[in-house]
Parts: sequence; C-alpha cells; structure tokens
Amino acid sequence: MPIQATIKQQVYQIIKDKISNGIYKPGEWLQENELASEMNVSRSPVREALRHLASDGLVISVPNKGVFVKEISAKDIQNIYDFRVMLESYAIQRSAENMTDEIRQAFLNCVSGLKDAHQANDLQSYIELDTKLHNMIIALSGNPLVESTYEKLYSMCKRFRSYSLNDPQRFDESLDEHLSIVQNMLNGNILEADRINRRHLELARDKIFDYMTGKITSEKA
Repeated sequence: MPIQATIKQQVYQIIKDKISNGIYKPGEWLQENELASEMNVSRSPVREALRHLASDGLVISVPNKGVFVKEISAKDIQNIYDFRVMLESYAIQRSAENMTDEIRQAFLNCVSGLKDAHQANDLQSYIELDTKLHNMIIALSGNPLVESTYEKLYSMCKRFRSYSLNDPQRFDESLDEHLSIVQNMLNGNILEADRINRRHLELARDKIFDYMTGKITSEKA
C-alpha cells in the first residue's frame, strides 16, 4: 500500500473515532488547516478523509462555509434503527445455515464477557462487547454487502450508543436481552431470537429519544 494511502486511512480513522467518541461535537466546524496541524500531516489526506466521512454520513460539507460534524435528529435515529432492524433480522434468519462450532463458541465467549462487564459496571467494555456481538450476528448473514452496509450504519450511531445504557434498569435489561437473543439463536429458535432482537433495538432507540428530549429540554431551560 502506498505511504500516502496509509496516512489518509490513519487520518480518516482518527477523525472518525473522535466524532464517534464525542470529542468533535455535532455541528463543530472541522477546519482542514487545524486538523492537518494537529496531526502533523498535509491538508491533502485531511481533505480526502473529510470526503470519505461525508460519504459515511458523519460530516456534512456546506458550500462556501466548510465541513461540519453532522447533527443527528430524532428522524435520523428512527431511520438508523429501522435499517438496523432490517439488516439484523436478515442476518438472524440466515444464522442457522452459517453457524459453526467455532462461531457458537465465539458467541458464548462474548456473552461471558458481557456478563463480566455488567457485573463490574464497566459500561465502556460492555458497549465494546455489545458492538462485537451485533457485528457477529451480521457476519452470520454470509453477505458481504450486508456487512459493509452495516459497518457504515453503525458508524453513524456509535456516538449515541451509550445514551440508551445510562439508565441502570436499561443496562440490566440489555444484558438479559442479549443473553436471550444468543440462547435462542444457538438453540435454533430463530423466530424468537429475531423477535427479541427487534424489541431490543426498539427499546434502545426509545431510550436514545428520551435522552435527546431531556437534553434538549434542559438546554432550553
């Protein structure tokens, strides 16, 4: 791989991670000069990275003004979670034909990690394992197009994933739902696994709505 391509990918990943982790806030102006200086690179890889992020839906380019971190609306969240339900439902329905002993063990290991993170009240580790689990479900679709589409979609929602788990009750419910999803998938109860996963995503979406509504209300007060 050419050195410049490697730099471009690194710059892209750094900016993407900072958006996903909330370091670059919604609506923040991402200036090429400042980013290039911050990362000690030329403006060219920064410009290319910003174009890539725009295609990912993480930033928007406003003519004659600049590039800004995309602000997420309630409608955006609704669309994202509707699409997640579609893709994960498809993957769960295909899971039986693509399940192997190795994948089965990987799911059990992931569930064990979720239990440990939950018991330790380690939200960050829990979210990382949550992400891994849903990516494993998507991989069972056996469809590279579904996987690549889901990766882009997940990048859009990663920055508000923790909102749904800040409520201790929801944190507890999330663990139970993950355990039930995996148990039913491994037992071949595909319809039940799909039903629980759909409800799981709907509840996560609703908690994010609640968080955003509360945040907007407090900011106006």
